[in-house]
Amino acid sequence: MECNSGETRGVTQSKQKTRKPPIDPVRWTPPPIDSLPEQPARPVTVVTVPGNGPEDIVVDADGRLWTGLIDGRSVRISPDGTEQSVVANTGGRPLGLHVARDGRVLICDSYRGLLALDPGTGELTSLVQNVEGRPLRFCSNVTETADGTIYFTESTSAFHFEHFLGAVLEARGRGGLFRLGTDGTVTTVVDGLYFANGVTVTADGSALVFAETLARRLSKYWLTGPQAGTVTPLAVHLPCMPDNISTGSDGRIWTAMVTAANPKAEALMPKPPWIRQLVWRLPAALQPKVEPEIWVVAFDPDTGVAVGGVRTTHPDFGAVTGVVESAGKLWMSTIEFPAIAYVDL
Repeated sequence: MECNSGETRGVTQSKQKTRKPPIDPVRWTPPPIDSLPEQPARPVTVVTVPGNGPEDIVVDADGRLWTGLIDGRSVRISPDGTEQSVVANTGGRPLGLHVARDGRVLICDSYRGLLALDPGTGELTSLVQNVEGRPLRFCSNVTETADGTIYFTESTSAFHFEHFLGAVLEARGRGGLFRLGTDGTVTTVVDGLYFANGVTVTADGSALVFAETLARRLSKYWLTGPQAGTVTPLAVHLPCMPDNISTGSDGRIWTAMVTAANPKAEALMPKPPWIRQLVWRLPAALQPKVEPEIWVVAFDPDTGVAVGGVRTTHPDFGAVTGVVESAGKLWMSTIEFPAIAYVDL
């Protein structure tokens, strides 16, 4: 279904009128915090983009980068970052991206659901607006397998992106992993996830790897073999919050870490829920914050062992939410700055 400008205006207007919704927290015990190997502090090159919050970053067959901004614009960027052009505007909040086999850019939008962008014409097509008879509220990340099947995550069924902290404070497993078949059928693959986020296909196509930000873990959903249809842990008890992920040229799973785990905030989770309701009512300036650190970790897709990465700080970049490897560079995106950045590999 093609998206028209009237639909876009309506979504934009509703987004502007959104008020902070109530939350319904439950007692929850966060996972333990284990350590990871120290990562090198590599030099970072920051590239300014024409708007704030380029949440994810992907690369197409021509080496061009794609990202989506907080105001709905989808931006195409030359391989060296010097040339940038706005190709479309979803009218919502674009989040996770994936370049499909046919060259279209798949877009998870917190207000529009799952979209497909024709990079040549800028035309947007709606792929999924509803799941399980309800609106797809927080479409988070998307990938595609070799047979054209699309898999996507929803972080929470209760909130849009701008209220993601509400989902964190609730500590409810309202996230999910979904399948869009080549016949257009949408099915639930895994539910009950704690802020489902990045998803990618392993290099051999045997499994999906997906991230749960609140649960601080990576898991595998097996597509082939004797474990097909089951979920197994890959990397757990992480000391940081995993966001979008991608598969590197050597098969490693690059993982953007939006922030370090916050033990003080997590200490509230097992306590009476009314405490977190009070925190939710506080002004934004007094609520828990994402620390703008640059932290990316590469995991072995078979063992879950950390095998590479970068950890550093930069005054103009941090809170990494997306990562992709391209032409000897590791490109990163963020929700906190009007910029993308890269390190040389």
